[in-house]
Order: sequence, then C-alpha cells, then structure tokens
Amino acid sequence: MILLGTSGWYYNHWIGNFYPPELERSRWLEFYSRHFSTVEINSTFYRFPFRNILKGWYNKTPDGFIFSLKANRLITHVRKLRDVKELLESFYGLADILREKLGPILFQFPPSLKKDANLLSEFLEILPEGYKNVIEFRHKSWYCREVYNIMRKHNTGYCIVSAPRLPCEIEVTADVAYIRWHGIKSWYSYNYTSDDIGWWAGEIRKLSERCNHIYGYFNNDYGGYAVKNCMELKGRLRV
Repeated sequence: MILLGTSGWYYNHWIGNFYPPELERSRWLEFYSRHFSTVEINSTFYRFPFRNILKGWYNKTPDGFIFSLKANRLITHVRKLRDVKELLESFYGLADILREKLGPILFQFPPSLKKDANLLSEFLEILPEGYKNVIEFRHKSWYCREVYNIMRKHNTGYCIVSAPRLPCEIEVTADVAYIRWHGIKSWYSYNYTSDDIGWWAGEIRKLSERCNHIYGYFNNDYGGYAVKNCMELKGRLRV
C-alpha cells in the first residue's frame, strides 16, 4: 500500500493554486481528502490536539483516509526522550481518537541531539506497541548501521528524508517505510523537477517490494509545490 500526501493542508498561500478562492476554510480538509488519501499533521508537534478537533478531522474525511501525527516537541525537543512515559501515554491516548484513520506517529529528533545508542534503545523500549512508530533524524551522526539495527529490533520505522545537508539514505527498518520531502537546494520552498519525481517513483517501487506500507509527505508547502509534486508522483505511481 502506497499513500502519498502533504505535510499539513491549512495554508492560505494554497488559495488559487489548489483551493478554489470561494471555498470556505472549514471545507479545506474535505476538499483535500478528495485529492489525497493521507495527510501529515504538524500542529501536534507544537501543542497537544483537542479531542473535538481530532473528532472533527475524523468526521470530515472519507473511509480509508489516514492521518499521520508528528509527536509533540515536549517529548523530542524539550525532554529529549528522557522521562517521557506519561507524555507518551497522553499523546497516544489522544491519537486513538482517530481510530482506524490513525497512521504513523512521527518522532522528529532535534538537530542538536547527536547519536546516543543507549538513549535510543531506552526510548524505543517504552514506545507503545501496536502502532506505526517512525523516527526522523536531523543530525548526521544517527545515520549508521548500529542505529538502523536498533530500530529493526523494535520494528520502528526509519524516516527517509530529502533535505538540504542531510543524507538521503534509503533504509527499511520496519514493515512501514516513511518519506518526507523537505526540498533539495532549500528547505520547504524547492520545486521538485520531473526528473526528481521520476527518480523517487523508481525508489518507491523498490521499497514496495520490501515493506507492506509506504507513507510519503511533501513538506515544500511554499507556492503550493507540495500539492503539485505530490500529484505528479501519484500519477507516476498510479496510486
């Protein structure tokens, strides 16, 4: 299964190049879900979501739609994975409101957090089971065989990234693959070329032979590039 979407959907600068100007903002998610089968939620990184908001997302989207949630920064950036068991329980408890529409939980590590194999192992030990847990590294020291093997032991997904100054390593560490497109020459404002999209289509086809679920999200929201690039990739893969 290959599900492709964008990182977020609530962007005023998408009016006109994706959202019809006359469309009410309250219907943006409904409109988005007609074109894409999944979305990555970044707002949960900044604050814990309200229950009524999660229920609203659930009700506004069709059967089969999937939400990927970015874990709150209190877990990753403030406490930096230490003493976070209660925070994890609270976050996953809220995530469960999405029921069958809940996809991966993404933990984006801060750039300041360097490789610490023991810390990673201890953190993965306390992650709730039965979820698609994924980690995105922002420091180069994490990109190594030792780390990948620890993740495989815990069936934790590795986030493949397309981003400036970070390795674009294609690895599979769980039964789920996860990709984030931030940009190549610049963060969030790079418009992927047709050659770029073609290369990624080939890599995703290879990944589909190694894992059951592939989730991919374009985070280059500037100028509506995320929508444009995602639609082109969906067309290449016929998904």
